[in-house]
Amino acid sequence: FWAHSLATRYEINQSQGVLYNMQLALANKLIFSKWREALGNNILCIVSGGAACQVRLIRIFTAAKIPILEGYGLTETSPVISVNRYEAENRKFGTVGPLIDQVDVKIAEDGEILCKGPNVMMGYYKQPALTDETIIDGWYHTGDIGMMVDNKFLKITDRKKELFKTSGGKYVAPLPIENKLKESRFVEQIMVVGSGQKFVGALIIPSFSNLKEWARANNITETSAKELILNQKVLDMYRDLVENFNKYFNHVEQIKKFELLPAEWSVESGEMTPKMSIKRKVVMEKFRDSIDRIYS
Repeated sequence: FWAHSLATRYEINQSQGVLYNMQLALANKLIFSKWREALGNNILCIVSGGAACQVRLIRIFTAAKIPILEGYGLTETSPVISVNRYEAENRKFGTVGPLIDQVDVKIAEDGEILCKGPNVMMGYYKQPALTDETIIDGWYHTGDIGMMVDNKFLKITDRKKELFKTSGGKYVAPLPIENKLKESRFVEQIMVVGSGQKFVGALIIPSFSNLKEWARANNITETSAKELILNQKVLDMYRDLVENFNKYFNHVEQIKKFELLPAEWSVESGEMTPKMSIKRKVVMEKFRDSIDRIYS
């Protein structure tokens, strides 16, 4: 755990002091070298795309000398728009890196990422109306919400279609909230809810391996997932966890109430896509009772 804890604090392009560097070097020699050996000892880096990778995991693996370089693009953009580079000065945690050569990006007034370049498709085959909706004045409308960081790195914050509005008329982007809470080792999956409601809520699936370990250490005798999520100590722990993460969000985005669920979502059970994105409408329908309890 000490090596893991060190890795979660790792930063690129900034000195963290002699003591930290010595500790990390020791962790790499004793612990992380075994990770690299298990992967064949020849990996230079791992390039990730298709779905968001948790920043916590990128940070840990990068500290372990297995850099994960997250990139971004769509089939319609052939398919890369941006990607973090192997050189450390062209990498930034939490972003999908600098734009590739000859590709231009601008952020629309509503936050949507627009892309122009030789990588953008000519159009959808025999669908001129759809083409005209997505390519306007030469700019391809990605449907993703994002921003430029340090005028260099592209950061994806959400899907445009996943933004929702509370009953107070405030827009909420669920993805950044979900990704932040998944940095906790006690959160396996989470979906933020609140469209048309007075406040933001969440469905949370605990990381049961870590939760069971915590439960044993806290003299909790229940061992099944269904029993654990009803235990008052467990509920209090998750309430504290959510409150600690709420400080990263503005008042409208803060999770006021949540429900713990006993089983992971999966492709097989229908809640996840093959690239492990949440099917939000499916989850809303299947867990309507849990959502109703949040707002009862």
